[in-house]
Amino acid sequence: MAEISQDGGGKKGGKKRAKKASTKIDMTPMVDLGFLLITFFMLTTTLAKPVVMQLNMPDKTEKDDKSEVKMSETLTVMPDAEKVYYYQGLPTEASTQLQKTNYSKDGIRTVLFDYKRRIGDNFTIVIKATKGAKYKNMVDLLDECAITSNKRYAILEIDPDSEKLIKKSGL
Repeated sequence: MAEISQDGGGKKGGKKRAKKASTKIDMTPMVDLGFLLITFFMLTTTLAKPVVMQLNMPDKTEKDDKSEVKMSETLTVMPDAEKVYYYQGLPTEASTQLQKTNYSKDGIRTVLFDYKRRIGDNFTIVIKATKGAKYKNMVDLLDECAITSNKRYAILEIDPDSEKLIKKSGL
């Protein structure tokens, strides 16, 4: 049992007074109440839920690992640290058509909406992250795909031809 003891102070000498009885406070109910409150708040609080991005994966029941996509309905997007490079079609055709934009709502989002309006819902976004791209850049790009309601995208490793294309363009 926890208790606090207070002595009725006594000095030597001086007037003789009656001794005061020490006060004893039983702290057990207070400790019980504290633990009950801690338990109550631990059980009733909602913990921070992790933010999860929905990622659509291909169906595993299909026997073909490859999907046929028309190159005219393909937009290749290459995120970098500060900017996003993109082109439509094959990289050899795109050497003069390589363009760049940024991650803002007036940047890649406008480009995706424009391609969706011109080509329709059947266009596929091929994402090839450069070596300078960070995780945040990929998440931003996937967020833009979700905002623009583009459900058809593929994430690939960047190939040497695409890297050369970026270096050669000088953008």
